[in-house]
Amino acid sequence: MRNEQTAVFGGGCFWCVEAVFSRLEGVSSVESGFMGGNVENPTYRQVCGGDTGHVEVVRVKFDPAVIRYRDLLDIFFSIHDPTTLNRQGSDVGEQYRSAIFYTSEEQEREAEDAIAELNASHVFPEPIVTAVEPAGTFYVAEDYHQQYYDNNATQPYCQFIIAPKLRKLEKKFSQKVRA
Repeated sequence: MRNEQTAVFGGGCFWCVEAVFSRLEGVSSVESGFMGGNVENPTYRQVCGGDTGHVEVVRVKFDPAVIRYRDLLDIFFSIHDPTTLNRQGSDVGEQYRSAIFYTSEEQEREAEDAIAELNASHVFPEPIVTAVEPAGTFYVAEDYHQQYYDNNATQPYCQFIIAPKLRKLEKKFSQKVRA
């Protein structure tokens, strides 16, 4: 893609977030990985230990002529609970915190604006705690984490946690989902 941009989101388990963003028109790739910590080349086991400071994230490459960054933000906020600190469902720890790692000043502004609008409209019963931070080094997670849902769709976690998020995506954002 000529004008490809990068977005980085942390919204709990990266398997869930990756499954959603990989189904969108205008998205050319989604990689699961880690960002925001203090250990170089962390492993999944290290990050899950909770003492590296990393967040489970996805790096999304997208064409803004097909899907806008604001659309990605809207989807991001609809597929996880941005009001819980360091937790998504039964996943608990700093590695599961809600975070947007911006790659430009425009992304930072759009993320801050989206949070302010959602808080002002009281879409969520509690204030949004999503961190908005500059993107740092992205560390790709181990191969078995990539396209996890597509490779393991019959596993219980995929059926009970990820599949409902995909159904919600298809229902709420059907015009953005690949045919």
